[in-house]
Amino acid sequence: MHPPHPVETIPGDPGGGLLLICEHASNHVPEDLAQLGVPEHEFTRHIAYDIGAAAVTRRLAAHLGVPAILTHFSRLIIDPNRGRADPTLVMRLSDGAVVPGNARIDEAGKAERIRRFYEPFDAAVDAGIGAAEATGVRPAIVTIHSFTPYWRGVPRPWEVGILWDRDDRMSAPMIAGLRADPAGLTVGDNEPYGGGLPGDTIDRHAMARGLPNALVEIRQDLIVGEAGQAEWAERFARLLTPMLPIRV
Repeated sequence: MHPPHPVETIPGDPGGGLLLICEHASNHVPEDLAQLGVPEHEFTRHIAYDIGAAAVTRRLAAHLGVPAILTHFSRLIIDPNRGRADPTLVMRLSDGAVVPGNARIDEAGKAERIRRFYEPFDAAVDAGIGAAEATGVRPAIVTIHSFTPYWRGVPRPWEVGILWDRDDRMSAPMIAGLRADPAGLTVGDNEPYGGGLPGDTIDRHAMARGLPNALVEIRQDLIVGEAGQAEWAERFARLLTPMLPIRV
């Protein structure tokens, strides 16, 4: 029996002007990696994947009829939203949890994980962008993530954040639209994290090509269940529909 491919591509209209990406979609670890020595309960936490993000991505792709790319491996194996030289590419310690399977990983071990997991993800994103460009449309790139309601005991006030770097063609109207939402949302502009992480997905796939882009962060408690996942997918569908395609 062949192991599952590390990346899932959801089909959609490549000329729709948008490619959705969910880098931390799954908490799956192949059997041969023996859970990286991490206890089972840790895989329910944000250290293993972005809770709710995959479901929102799937629903949003269905609403808009656009393609999406989702990982089928835990970020504890390797983080595809990091550059290859980033020290957090393979985490030895994540939010207080030791990852024994990563503790003594050497360069050869990292290279094997890059080959097995990271490179198939990059190839899928490249293929998605190429399919869009073959239709004559240069796609915008939106990546979907989630963040914890608390960090080190301090509550985070934002329901959603939009992260960006030098190109605000996507982020500026998205932030404005979310702040105008009747729900009265507290919207982070490069919060709860800063945009512009060198070598991340947006940097190496969107910024390198001059493509419009944004990284979406939704608070996890709002999308842990199906009702919240549906609500946020519908909200972003309403927000993005009139914006597409972005002129490039």
